[in-house]
Amino acid sequence: AEHTWALILATLRDIPGQTRAMRRGEWSSHLSLGLHGKTLGIHGFGRIGSLVALTGKSFGMRVLAWGGESSRRRAQEAGCDFAASRRELFENADVLSLLLRLSNTTRHAVTAGDFALMKPDALFVNTARGELVVPGALETALKHGRPGYAAFDVYENEPVLNGDHPLLKMDHALC
Repeated sequence: AEHTWALILATLRDIPGQTRAMRRGEWSSHLSLGLHGKTLGIHGFGRIGSLVALTGKSFGMRVLAWGGESSRRRAQEAGCDFAASRRELFENADVLSLLLRLSNTTRHAVTAGDFALMKPDALFVNTARGELVVPGALETALKHGRPGYAAFDVYENEPVLNGDHPLLKMDHALC
């Protein structure tokens, strides 16, 4: 949960980019994207999802969850909204955190179609498993501008060596 929030804040505040600019001697008055009043989508509302939601609420975010029946129950107990559909989750989330467990039914669960539903300034965060996303779907989605940003620390094939991953070459991806 802590690492999920580290990636969210680093991406939305453009900490890597601002650090690179400062090292080049540049000063930026770039305003970052705020969280208050935004919607935090959580796909898979388990133990970690509950902690991510709690932090989102502390920032004044609306929390919208999606998952199975246990996710629905946990989200309701935590006072969070539960999406009527996956589509609603992807369309409404300003920040979408993927926290599913990997299984035969969740492998490649997130598709290019899901990404196409996201807002152009939305952030997709995956700190669960790389195999939850269809291979190549996130790279293509970022090139098409939906979502606008991605942050993750998981890959379908790990470890990633020698910078050999297409997402490492994309400006809107925090790897």
